[in-house]
Amino acid sequence: MSSNREPLLNDPGNAPMERAVLGAVPFLVVGLVLSLPLLVVSWEPPPITPVIVHLSALVLLGLVAAVRLAPLAGADWFLGQSWSAFWRLAASGVAVVVVVTGVVALVTLASSAALRYPPSMQFLQLLSAVDIAWAMTALVIGADRVWGRTAAIIGGVILGVLCVLAIWRYLDIVGFGPDGEWIVDATALFRYVIPADMVAATVAVALFVYGTWRRAPSA
Repeated sequence: MSSNREPLLNDPGNAPMERAVLGAVPFLVVGLVLSLPLLVVSWEPPPITPVIVHLSALVLLGLVAAVRLAPLAGADWFLGQSWSAFWRLAASGVAVVVVVTGVVALVTLASSAALRYPPSMQFLQLLSAVDIAWAMTALVIGADRVWGRTAAIIGGVILGVLCVLAIWRYLDIVGFGPDGEWIVDATALFRYVIPADMVAATVAVALFVYGTWRRAPSA
């Protein structure tokens, strides 16, 4: 007797998505394993150096994963849908953005807990890493579709560095609480962090759409 699951398992349209998910697993495993030694790392307030080094490592993990998985996002996804090549490319790109962002989020949670940040600082690190990861992955996919892998790497590095610098600038000016807590300063956020986030998001989305449009006619 055939199972209802067989058509899904045998559907060739699922293969690209499966490759992307399987391709993300090593990055997740490596990130979680490398979080374990952080249990022995000690820091004292203000923790700006460990926070920025940690965030930079998370951004690097996201960049490598994005560069590795970006070529897998193609028009051969979602073949069971009556979508144009453009929309299949767009959907596959969004799926890869979600996968990479999810990997970075899980590693951020594990590593931040291992470093024993205060809860508010763990939350800021998660927000920062996820915010950078999705924009960087979208930019990498768009740049890869237009100019290739080298441009994607350069673009991802530039975006990641600028976003990390924005967080560093905020923490350097606002500082931390007595035990290393995140101090929420709305004025400083709107001055140092949010403009950089908005620029990064705008560039990433625009390049993602442009790259998808450029790739679609030949897909």
